[in-house]
Amino acid sequence: MSVDNRTSILVAGTGPVGMISALAFADAGFEVVLAGPPARMDDGRTTALMAPALKVLDRLSVLQELSRDAAPLKVMRIIDGTSRLIRSPMVTFRAGEIGEEQFGFNFQNRVLNAVLENAVGRHARIEWRRALVENWSLGADRVTASLSDGTSVEAQLAVAADGRNSPARQAAGISSNSRALPQAALVLNFAHTREHGFASTEFHTETGPFTQVPLPGNRSSLVWVVRPETARQLAALDDAALSLRIEEQMQSMLGRVTVDTGRQIYPLSTSLPRRFAEKRVALVGEAAHVFPPIGAQGLNLGIRDVEQLVAIAIKHAEDPGAPPALSAYDTTRRPDILARTSAVNLLNMSLLSDMLPAQLARRLGLNLLGGFSPLRAFFMREGLRPGSGFASIASSLKARRGASTRAE
Repeated sequence: MSVDNRTSILVAGTGPVGMISALAFADAGFEVVLAGPPARMDDGRTTALMAPALKVLDRLSVLQELSRDAAPLKVMRIIDGTSRLIRSPMVTFRAGEIGEEQFGFNFQNRVLNAVLENAVGRHARIEWRRALVENWSLGADRVTASLSDGTSVEAQLAVAADGRNSPARQAAGISSNSRALPQAALVLNFAHTREHGFASTEFHTETGPFTQVPLPGNRSSLVWVVRPETARQLAALDDAALSLRIEEQMQSMLGRVTVDTGRQIYPLSTSLPRRFAEKRVALVGEAAHVFPPIGAQGLNLGIRDVEQLVAIAIKHAEDPGAPPALSAYDTTRRPDILARTSAVNLLNMSLLSDMLPAQLARRLGLNLLGGFSPLRAFFMREGLRPGSGFASIASSLKARRGASTRAE
């Protein structure tokens, strides 16, 4: 068994978060080993990445290539598609309200994976071992990963980007509060006869969100959250019948719908670990947080994990996996992750609940967002990057104080 003792960082997992982790650490000057097989190229999902995440991809020199096959997100709508007695008003978020040309871009996962793989393969500081980690040994000053190809890798820091059932997290003894949800997501792409205007629409239904996100041309992606048995029934429909169901669900807002071939179903769950780092293992992406697909938060949150982990590793460059570095990462990420997962889970529970208080609370919240533009602007900024809404308020107050002082 060969052992590589030269690397500082071992990244386990070759999904988008894993590859972005490898690229970000390598760009920061660390020697990186990436462990995992090539990414799936049959992933029919798309990912909406907001402006801060796009800046990270731009620094990694992959955004320009990705943008050729992406659609901008200029408008985001929430529509109450339930048939309940208490319904919420439509809320529309426009990027122009906060001085942005767009909130972000929607990418096809297969394109995202392919571009990231090419970038990983070209990077001189990344060694890609196309094998799974079969066993972890966590020591006081090093971690050792035994791979399925018979080799092993030693590193100062292991980045667990190995998914919601993360073996690295389990090896570190980090417990997780996880539960399966009575929901599944039906994922597909479709064409439509009307232009989408670069607007994404999230219909809230009694079983979860029905979310249309623009793709280039008169095409969109769909994530339809329903009960698992309903997802299987919908996926079994022929193209014409499913196209009609989608068109009806969307109230024909995009005209006639024609679904693409290929449908995928993903069971939904939630997961939140007790800690986000322990024993030279740092959790990123779905190893650190799992929640329903509401509000385009998943990969954006994972990229913020990577961004902050790399920033902390740079400050502890001599030993990026030492306890002070991991403690700083856990402390730094906790507020953002807890706030995002709590908000998404509460909104999802309010959709599933038939209780009147939950419906009233959701209506009140959306009423405030729809009718009070400063609050809407605050939430749009916070949705892009935590703290930016508060920073905007502070900047506005400072400007007003300055204007008042000059007037005196």
